[in-house]
Amino acid sequence: MAMVVVFVSFEKQGVTTKEISLIATMATLGAATRIPFAAIVSVQPTTFIVMITGYIFGSQVGFMVGALGALVSNIFLGQGPWTPWQMFAWGLVGFSTGLLGKNKKTFNYYSFLLLAFIWGYLFGWIMNFWHWLGFIYPLTWKTFVATYVLSFPFDTLHAIGNVVFTVIFGKTIFSILTRYKAKISYVKLSEER
Repeated sequence: MAMVVVFVSFEKQGVTTKEISLIATMATLGAATRIPFAAIVSVQPTTFIVMITGYIFGSQVGFMVGALGALVSNIFLGQGPWTPWQMFAWGLVGFSTGLLGKNKKTFNYYSFLLLAFIWGYLFGWIMNFWHWLGFIYPLTWKTFVATYVLSFPFDTLHAIGNVVFTVIFGKTIFSILTRYKAKISYVKLSEER
């Protein structure tokens, strides 16, 4: 339901072709970088790409990139009942990072780094809930806790991977995307006049 609300509100806005191209490009980049890392469980740059996009372009764009990135990557990695959960989780990643970057002209590196680490666990917890509902029987507090405890090493790998990708690529990609945002904003303002 949350995804439908975001998609409908996005459709009602006056979105330019450059903004649609940006969303498509970043979602594809997130999907394409996830595929080669599929062999390394829980480590992939998709979360970082969704985060940096949301941080620079806002919550709604971040949500769209996260949701579409999950959908596109699962075309190659396998669609299933987990896909809407991944779309929702990565959408929330982009949305929350958009809130962190709201009205910021500079890269708040340490806050971004902390949020990247935290989202390694939060993403896993959302997916664990789906796993518990879909695969575990009986649904008890004991099996719920066991599901989360068993996933802790994988969630930790995801969190560490997010931090590593942020350390390596964060400032560079922030700079590139910020310049692109300035060009989009300039074109949009001149078109409105």
